[in-house]
Amino acid sequence: MMDRRQLFWSIGALVTLAGRPALSDARGLRVDLLGQALIEHAPAAAEWPGRAGVFGVLEDADTVFTNLETVIRGTRAEAPTRELLTLHAARPDILETLKGVGADLLTTANNHAFDLGSGGILDTLDAIEAAGLRTTGSGADLDRASAPATVQTAAGKVSAIGFATGKVRPGGAAAPGHPGVNELRRDATGAPLAEDEARILASIRQAASGSEVVIACHHNHDWEPDNSQVPAWQQAFARRCIDAGATVFAGHGSPVLQGMASYRGRPLLFGLGNFIFQTEKPQGAYPPPAWQGVIASLTIDGDRPIRVELTPLVLNEVGLNGPEDQATRGFPALAGDREAEDILTRLATQSAVLGGRVQIQGHRGVLAIV
Repeated sequence: MMDRRQLFWSIGALVTLAGRPALSDARGLRVDLLGQALIEHAPAAAEWPGRAGVFGVLEDADTVFTNLETVIRGTRAEAPTRELLTLHAARPDILETLKGVGADLLTTANNHAFDLGSGGILDTLDAIEAAGLRTTGSGADLDRASAPATVQTAAGKVSAIGFATGKVRPGGAAAPGHPGVNELRRDATGAPLAEDEARILASIRQAASGSEVVIACHHNHDWEPDNSQVPAWQQAFARRCIDAGATVFAGHGSPVLQGMASYRGRPLLFGLGNFIFQTEKPQGAYPPPAWQGVIASLTIDGDRPIRVELTPLVLNEVGLNGPEDQATRGFPALAGDREAEDILTRLATQSAVLGGRVQIQGHRGVLAIV
């Protein structure tokens, strides 16, 4: 059977990025981590003009990881648990859109997983399995929601553990015998609840025992007043995830990019922003940084991260046919020269506050791993 790189070549998917240098030719297992995918419509080719450029970056990854922030409608869907303006649901064909750019490893731990009740969680998991993808972070019960998801690549195994904090609605958390998300709650002091922390760290240790790469992914909605900042308690928990065996900590939840750092030679990617953002809120409801993101391309040598390259993205806030065109809104394209410089400069400033160092090299950034 062909590995994923051979498959992409076989279908003629090679894209040359005019004027843009290729990613580093560092050898090893490569995992590309994306911002959250809030996708409600599967676009035709002409409806996603930036797809070729984005795929040109992702095609050489061994696996591509994202947070699916959408419920798949199925036969078990229940009454919506939130107002329609913030209800995120779609048909199964959106999974083919993600597969089309190489995404094969997902987390479904987020505050929208329960938008159509417990039945919506089960429908979503069934659709993901039918599409041949792997997911973590929600499940038919707590054991399955907290279990790692693993992709076997030609270069080695990649596992992920997903968990969510904040805005998980009553009934949305997984429990013994009850579908839901893998929730990381906080106690009265603001620290992670001991039983949730122990469960999540045990899952990371389990994954680390048999995988070359372990992604610990936290979808956090317990933000600071400035949601571009990373809460101190989350920074501390990220380090505990690394101590338990995670190769990389990846954050979602805040709709804007947050800073990055490293710990014990492992990257801490606190907020990757948006990859696809098909919110139904009107134009101007979110600030301009919500329409930006990065692809974080992580290269692993053995089990050691050796490089993180950052490719800036911009998303169209307005659909191709105007503000009422929701179906073509929020898809990514490679940032232009000035936009890339602005995104990376801001990210470097945010990272410096966390002790991280992002170097700007042309159209891309590189996170120093120390």
